[in-house]
Amino acid sequence: MGEDPLLAAMLRRVETPSPHSPRRRLHSPARVQGRCRQLQSGGTTGATACSMAARPSPWNLGGLTVRELARRVLSEISADEVTDRAAALAYYFVFALFPTLLFLTALLGMFPLPGLMDRLFQYIDSALPPDAASVTRKTLDEIQRYAHGGLLSAGALGALWASSNGMASMIAALDVAYDVQDTRPWWKRRLIALALTVGFAFFILAGLVLLVFGAQIGAVVADRLGLGSAFTAVWNAVSIALVAGCVGFGLALIYYLAPDAKQQWRWVTPGSAVALVLWLGLSFGLRIYVTHFANYSATYGSIGGVILLILWLYLTGVVLLVGAEINAEIEHAAAEHGAATAKAPGEKEAPADRAGTGTDERRVA
Repeated sequence: MGEDPLLAAMLRRVETPSPHSPRRRLHSPARVQGRCRQLQSGGTTGATACSMAARPSPWNLGGLTVRELARRVLSEISADEVTDRAAALAYYFVFALFPTLLFLTALLGMFPLPGLMDRLFQYIDSALPPDAASVTRKTLDEIQRYAHGGLLSAGALGALWASSNGMASMIAALDVAYDVQDTRPWWKRRLIALALTVGFAFFILAGLVLLVFGAQIGAVVADRLGLGSAFTAVWNAVSIALVAGCVGFGLALIYYLAPDAKQQWRWVTPGSAVALVLWLGLSFGLRIYVTHFANYSATYGSIGGVILLILWLYLTGVVLLVGAEINAEIEHAAAEHGAATAKAPGEKEAPADRAGTGTDERRVA
């Protein structure tokens, strides 16, 4: 049997000591070669076998300890100016938020469901700090009075364009996180931004619907099918998991498609999991802080709610970028430790992809 080019690429990487972490390896050369041969003898094709043999899970943290990963991520947050880029994202989020609210309110106003907007207002009151919720509620209330088909179309177009600008900024920030130069033509970046905007919005809206109206949906289904209260209790628990799944899947789409680098598809990554937990924690913490320890209206007057809303959007941007930095550092560390299916800083493709085997790394893992 001739030398498999993918196996050769993997062995070259694992046999080369890392200048950053020479003391640890995810895979020894003997282990990679032995596992690859074992899979090939079992009928697996050479490219697939070798890819399976040395593709480390991101949950191994690239061979780093949690402390080492945290130190590297903090260093990259400073080097990549994450806080400055999050401020730019917050700017775009502000411009995207109100066209999106206009679209949603006009859309919901066309459904003859009693109490629909009241439930949405209740969720806004519970999710946002009081001053920010007041600004948002006032805007939604005014839009609701004049909801019609033309407003729906204008809101959809405005939300799509403004949100895609924010997504384009996100793409640029993720390129920095992966230390790659984006060489895609501008029209391709814009199309990717539009596609990501639509995809991310779909999953976020699905999560929002489940979060706000999940109990009502469960009650209707239980009543129509005669399933009783047991189904309702189970549904309430399942709907929370579905909300987290929708948001997590939206994050996975961004982390997979946004950077100009060949990625492996994963349903959940450490970065997306941390981003989701941090976002929930920061949102809840900000609400507690503003409710019990600060009064932005007394300090800033009528614009206190707007300032709080911008602060919340800024923290959201920070969390999204921190998640990307975590994923990037795990992959960079895996490359340092000898994983030929991982990209080093500046690489758009892993050595295994450049081995010429035709293996598609954009696959479900």
